[in-house]
Amino acid sequence: MVNKIVRAWVDGWVVSRGAAPPVVEPWGYTVDVGQAEHVTRHVLGATGDEVEEATVRKVADAVTGAGVWLKVFAEPSAVGPWLGDGWWVDPEPAFLMSTRFTGEPAAPVPDGYRVRVWSRGGVTRVLVTAADGSWAARGQIAPTGATAVADQIETAPAHRRRGLGRFVMHTLARAAVDRGAETGVLGATPEGRALYESLGWRVDAGLTSAKFTGRAGGE
Repeated sequence: MVNKIVRAWVDGWVVSRGAAPPVVEPWGYTVDVGQAEHVTRHVLGATGDEVEEATVRKVADAVTGAGVWLKVFAEPSAVGPWLGDGWWVDPEPAFLMSTRFTGEPAAPVPDGYRVRVWSRGGVTRVLVTAADGSWAARGQIAPTGATAVADQIETAPAHRRRGLGRFVMHTLARAAVDRGAETGVLGATPEGRALYESLGWRVDAGLTSAKFTGRAGGE
């Protein structure tokens, strides 16, 4: 069974990253990304207890080329042992999160910073710079109908704990609502999770990222 939040994440992620349209598979989706270290990604559609070991093994065993990624909505400690030779598993857990947008106004620009917001190719981007023009924070969002995927939310180390991440998220949410989105979806790191939960986002599932690096002997 394909989780609807997974489908929303895939649909928005391909727009945000300029990847190929997702190919629907019996177990989820295949997305061609086209980068040397991220050629293709397979995203399983099930989450949590519905993730089946046999399905993960089947998809992973069929991968033969280096640079293919696998996204499974379960904890790395569970998924890792299911993968065969040649798979690197990110030990840091990630999270699939979602929220209902409230439609509140965008937050004011933090003192001492400059902001630019622009949209192109269906993606709205926010750039925050310090007074000297150096990078301070960024983020982007890709609405696809009633849902929108927030992506690549980052704050420079020297500018953290100044409310920039919160500002970027509020600005992106406002842009998505203006384009008709009602629900936000994203993939979060543990550090990002704390910020998003403070803004009302909830965890829908754990997320394991694995990359195929090639089998020993080139098999």
